[in-house]
Amino acid sequence: MSRTEFNRQLNDLKGDLLKMGTLVEEQIFKAVKSMLRKDAALAEDVIRNDDLVDSMALDIEQRCLSLIALQQPMAKDLRAIGTVLRTIIDLERIADRAEGLAKITIQLKDQAYIKPLIDIPRMGDIACDMLRKTLKAFMEEDTEAAYSLIEQEQTVDALYNQIFRELLAYMMADPKTINQATYLLLAAGHLERISDHITNLGEWVIYMVEGKRVDLNRMAREQQSQGM
Repeated sequence: MSRTEFNRQLNDLKGDLLKMGTLVEEQIFKAVKSMLRKDAALAEDVIRNDDLVDSMALDIEQRCLSLIALQQPMAKDLRAIGTVLRTIIDLERIADRAEGLAKITIQLKDQAYIKPLIDIPRMGDIACDMLRKTLKAFMEEDTEAAYSLIEQEQTVDALYNQIFRELLAYMMADPKTINQATYLLLAAGHLERISDHITNLGEWVIYMVEGKRVDLNRMAREQQSQGM
C-alpha cells in the first residue's frame, strides 16, 4: 500500500468516526428531548438507532485493524489509529447511556414529573457541546480544546450533585416519590457518565497529538477539591 493510499484510508476512517460521533450526539439530544416532552416515539427512535451506532463501530474497528495489518504504521500514525479504536468504544458506551435515557422516558411517560426537568436538560446540553468540541478537537488535533473539557466536566458533576440532593429531599418528604425520583436520578447518572466518557475522548486526542496519557477526570476532581 502506498503512502498516499494509506493517508486516504486514514482520513476516511477519521471522517467516518466524525459521522459516528455526530450520530451519537444526536442520540443524546433526542434522548433528553424525549424525556422533556414525554415523547415515547422519539425515545423508540433513539433505541432503534443504537444498533446503527454499533454497526458503525464494528465497521470502523475492522478497517482500523486491517490498516494496521497491511501498513504496519509507526509513531503518530499508529497513535491516530489507536485513538480511533479507543474512541469508538467510548462512543458506543455513550450511545448505550442515551438508550438508557430513552428507556426511562418510556417508563415515566404516563407520570406527571414530581419536579420540572431543568438541570437534566442542562446536563444534556453541556454533554452535547462537549462531544461536538471533542470531535472538532480530534479532527483539528487541538489539545487546548481537549483540556478545556475539564471545566465542563466539573459543571456536569455539580449539576448531578444538585439533582441528587433535590431528589433525596423529595424522597424523604414523600415516600410516594421514591420510584420516579430513582428513575430521574438514574437519568442524571447516565448524563454524568456520558460526560466522563467524553473526557476520555479528550484524553485520546491529547495522546494522539502529544503521545502522552493524561487523566482529565482526575484533574477535574483535583481542581474541584482545591476549590472547596
